[in-house]
Amino acid sequence: SDPETIAPSPPLPPPAPSLSGEAGRPEQRVPMTRLRARIAERLVQAQQNAALLTTFNEVNLTAILALRDKYKDAFEQRHGVRLGFMSFFVKAAIEALQRFPVVNATVDGTDILYHGYYDIGIAVSSPRGLVVPILRNCDQLAMADIEQGIADFGRKANDGTLSYEELTGGTFSITNGGVFGSLLSTPILNPPQSAILGMHKIQERPIVENGQIVAAPMMYLALTYDHRLIDGREAVQFLVTIKEALEDPARLVLRV
Repeated sequence: SDPETIAPSPPLPPPAPSLSGEAGRPEQRVPMTRLRARIAERLVQAQQNAALLTTFNEVNLTAILALRDKYKDAFEQRHGVRLGFMSFFVKAAIEALQRFPVVNATVDGTDILYHGYYDIGIAVSSPRGLVVPILRNCDQLAMADIEQGIADFGRKANDGTLSYEELTGGTFSITNGGVFGSLLSTPILNPPQSAILGMHKIQERPIVENGQIVAAPMMYLALTYDHRLIDGREAVQFLVTIKEALEDPARLVLRV
């Protein structure tokens, strides 16, 4: 997977262990940071308050890799930022969210609140844990703007300078466990959002094309969604829309 999208941060040095119990069997008790405690609270809230279900698919990234190899130098010279994979996934997600507005919606009591804007949370590793800053109005952003926004989030996460406003809101999230080597996972919702897309490691695998076995750069995709709001049919078709857009990127330009 592409390490520049969400670079893992170096771990903080652990506090000196406070010895307790038998000799030679040290234990240490460390208070949770405020951020970790808040993350824990929200994760439990997501599990308790939503009917979570995950659907999977896989995507052949041959076309995206070819596009990126062909244009990455010109893109960086023109825009001053590297062309990663995340901007393709954000654009594909926007296309799918526009086709299936309920995935971009929120449960509010007994109402469904449909959002007419696309604020995408991008999971970023920080020294204090995983944070999900929000890229606003993604449907109006060029790919260079998306890449620049993600790069800025990565720097701020490492520096601990993300603002409260940058971490709140959002209508949909994307997380990339592939940078750490994850092949498959079930991501958990970022409440009050109703769905999250999980990206994973790009791995060459044998697939069948036109009756022939060929090696292709494949990625498993996972969509965890709130089944109170989103039916299985919509979730599956949403993920298929993302798959089709990534396997044939011209669809994103032509909106087909």
